[in-house]
Amino acid sequence: MKVTRREFIRDGVAAFTVSFAAPAFLADIARAQGALSRSLVVVYLGGGNDALSTVVPYQDAFYYSRRPAIAIPAGQVLQIGSDSSGKALGLHPRLGGLRTIFNEGRLAIVQRTGYANSSRSHFQGTDIWGTADPNAPTGLGWLGRYLDTLPSPVDPLIAWNTMRETPRALVARNVAVPAIPNAQTYSLSSPNGAAEALNERNAATGMSAHLPADRPHLSFVNGSIRAALSTLDRVSSVNTYAPSVAYPNNGFALALRTVAASMVRGIGTRVYWVQTGGYDTHSNQGNAGGGAYANLMGTFGDSLFAFYSDLRNQGLLNDTLILQFSEFGRRISENGSAGTDHGAGGVMMAIGGTARGGIFGTAASLDPGNPTLENSGADVRYETDFRAVYARVLDGWLGADSVAILGGNFRANAPAII
Repeated sequence: MKVTRREFIRDGVAAFTVSFAAPAFLADIARAQGALSRSLVVVYLGGGNDALSTVVPYQDAFYYSRRPAIAIPAGQVLQIGSDSSGKALGLHPRLGGLRTIFNEGRLAIVQRTGYANSSRSHFQGTDIWGTADPNAPTGLGWLGRYLDTLPSPVDPLIAWNTMRETPRALVARNVAVPAIPNAQTYSLSSPNGAAEALNERNAATGMSAHLPADRPHLSFVNGSIRAALSTLDRVSSVNTYAPSVAYPNNGFALALRTVAASMVRGIGTRVYWVQTGGYDTHSNQGNAGGGAYANLMGTFGDSLFAFYSDLRNQGLLNDTLILQFSEFGRRISENGSAGTDHGAGGVMMAIGGTARGGIFGTAASLDPGNPTLENSGADVRYETDFRAVYARVLDGWLGADSVAILGGNFRANAPAII
């Protein structure tokens, strides 16, 4: 492809690298760097999501024999086609919105994601997915390490955590990520009137301006305080947002609505963390007819579809990639309490942005003696290392160097989801 002088000046390295057939990962980085504004929204399902109830192998006889009480009836599954091995798959009946997104070619489903010797501990599993390092799960987060690569000065709102506590994935060395569960309550609290409260804010701003070089910990704390104070007015602008669609009335949907509002208002955030829990379904899981898991899928699917539709209506969908995962999957066989216990391989999804819709990876055969299983046939064995998905997102969407951030090269096995 010929590149003119004007095109080179306009598009720079993106045009040059893509046009001259550089290695695929370099082309991905170039395209990502060429984007004016891109956001990554991480949706984390806390508790260990039952992947086999989200993406259902409804023609596998062992799925029904091993789950007599909680299996999703084949006639109620929302069919989405077959994987590369020919196994028919469908979504949970409460995920109608996600099937619409899938049919529009904007939903990529990656089956059997995980890592070797999966931890079945919530805390350790969450930390492993957060650090992207099964051998050192107490280090900095993979997204935190990405934030640390950004050129200084970094915008105080470059990342936005909608939880009260910072997740491991966002722990950085040099960047403090604000926790803003609710934009309406994100303010400088004061028992005094407006004038005195303003004086207190100005005083706090002045005190936090002191960044002693010989006291790095104090410098970091004061810098974080100063950054937080500088974000107050921008965050407050989110409160006047009128969405283009009606969002469900639940905390997960409220968080997604806030994310959409910040995008429309041009806050400048590039990475968002949104979390919803309740997925530790050890008992009374239910099936398509109702129960705890059906309610979870309704909350998840309806809220995400509202967010997707809102972004599309606002012209922001192409610049927003949604990445969904959980800390592990669940056992194949139901337990004696009509639930499922902690398992291994799970499912990841990528929505919007430049996501290439489709089914990636192969579903496990649930025959207890099948090599796609592990733990004496009790769990689904992982096929795609979750870090390969991270690598694709870092290289192809955020324009970063995944090898440096992840501490290893996972590009070769990365599914082409974007």
